[in-house]
Amino acid sequence: MNQAPDRPAFLDLAPIASVAGTVTLPGSKSISNRALLLAALSSGTTSVRGLLASDDTDRMLEALRLLGVRVERQGHDFAVFGVDGRFANRQAKLFLGNAGTAVRPLTAVLALLGGHYELSGVPRMHERPIGDLVDALRMAGADIRYLDKEGYPPLAIYPATINGAPRVAVRGNVSSQFLSALLMALPLNGRDAVIEVAGELISKPYIEMTCRLMARFGVAIERDGWNTFRIAGGQRYISPQTIYIEGDASNASYFLAAGAIGGGPVRVEGVGRGSIQGDIRFTEVLRAMGARVSIDDNAIEVRGSRPLRPVNLDCNHIPDAAMTAAIMTLFASGPSMLSNIGSWRVKETDRIHAMATELRKVGATVEAGTDFIRITPPARFIPATIDTYDDHRMAMCFSLVALGGVAIRINDPACVGKTFPSYFEVLNTLIATGGHGG
Repeated sequence: MNQAPDRPAFLDLAPIASVAGTVTLPGSKSISNRALLLAALSSGTTSVRGLLASDDTDRMLEALRLLGVRVERQGHDFAVFGVDGRFANRQAKLFLGNAGTAVRPLTAVLALLGGHYELSGVPRMHERPIGDLVDALRMAGADIRYLDKEGYPPLAIYPATINGAPRVAVRGNVSSQFLSALLMALPLNGRDAVIEVAGELISKPYIEMTCRLMARFGVAIERDGWNTFRIAGGQRYISPQTIYIEGDASNASYFLAAGAIGGGPVRVEGVGRGSIQGDIRFTEVLRAMGARVSIDDNAIEVRGSRPLRPVNLDCNHIPDAAMTAAIMTLFASGPSMLSNIGSWRVKETDRIHAMATELRKVGATVEAGTDFIRITPPARFIPATIDTYDDHRMAMCFSLVALGGVAIRINDPACVGKTFPSYFEVLNTLIATGGHGG
């Protein structure tokens, strides 16, 4: 992709000998954008504290303002003045970048509220499927039309025709964001609603997160296992007055992995045992690979030594942090297998292809399938230039390869701005504390 004039083409990382120190996490992307939307839909004003500052949250904030929601910055916090389930602006064109946590729920909400809207994003967003969500919304009476390729953004939304109690179905094996979007939108109808999930539901912790956040805003979900979700009619979103955004557990994984690979101790503050994020279970991976992990209410600390233990992991519950686990396997004593990662293919890039390609550059032997990747560690690490595919997680993951004692060049490092603009500066504070090899 073409570089903006102020966007560096690459960042060179010197070999890293060890890491140690403390990191305070920025807020969770997934919680931030859900909280902003629910606050906007509520009656009352919500103080959102600890909101992540990133490209994805910027897209959501811009969209809400275009829809007529008043949002005021108050120091480090945001005051969101709720619209009680009805946006003032009934017509808008929204550009949502590559923010799946914005485009999916906004599609669902706008499709059911009435009005004429267009939703678009960067070229990669127009390659990320949304057909399953659109099909489910059409069952509920939505009028959504594709502006280009069938099944993909950009979208045009027209006023819905809502007849009777909606009972909708959605596939569970493409993206959990489709189900989250339906859960957040359907209460706006004011009627009883039932969502049936077809097939296995991936990334269940993200659905649990959505339900828990909705409960904070006064809307209860009943579920029968992970296949049937019921929303009682007559519920409204009501501001909890204040909501605190947890530190991002997915972003925590890079520093925790660094502690396991590079000795540590590395302490990450802002997320702990009470987290509502699924990626908190990355701590189980760390322990399985031999790291020493301690967790308290709001922090996690990791120490480790090499070689790490090889693993055979079902990654359904940690789809984002599983990418960090893939890098950790480079430092294991034998081959590892990560399975149930089919959702990687419809993320910011095709992450299975991207991960396999870049792991081979640093010397690993890789076998990749539709929903798995098998990684044999390199006999020795090879210095490499890593392509990042405009994917923030590729850039952050592969920075850890420098712990293999080799120089690594990260192309387009500014792509981390999607969720963690200061990532490399924060990583450097651990290197400065722990010492590094160049």
